[in-house]
Amino acid sequence: MNVNSNSILPKQKLYIVRMPTGQKKNIAFDFLGYTFRPRLSKNRWGKHFVNFTPAISNKAKKSIQQKVRDWKLQLKADKELIDLSNMFNSVIQGWINYYGKFYKSEMYSSLRHINKALIMWARRKYKKLSRHKKRAEHFLGRISKQNPKLFKHWDIGIKPTAE
Repeated sequence: MNVNSNSILPKQKLYIVRMPTGQKKNIAFDFLGYTFRPRLSKNRWGKHFVNFTPAISNKAKKSIQQKVRDWKLQLKADKELIDLSNMFNSVIQGWINYYGKFYKSEMYSSLRHINKALIMWARRKYKKLSRHKKRAEHFLGRISKQNPKLFKHWDIGIKPTAE
């Protein structure tokens, strides 16, 4: 493919980053929902080194949390937990597949936000839990122990705490 010197390329999309060795300043940039920055990695012999790797960006995390808020789970008290699972598991699985490829632990805070929304749902659905946040969390924690594959983020270990 030939590129003319006359062709116009947008400056926002044309950004080349080279990480010089020994530089003190952290260089980071966002691209396709990932933040690329220097992170500590471990080689196959267990030695740590600095590597320039991607992870979910803060902007993408906020977008996920906003999407979960837009679901308005607390207003779906008429639904059962399995119905919520059927409604949202495909979206959660998509997020895990896309953002979990690199540095999966960085996205755990966004997945924990889904658990918080489920706790709010349980508090609205069950009158006994309405004033008890911890009891609602333990209730969902017990369900996640009994049925760990109900939600996709429970399946990878992001579960509410059980007593």
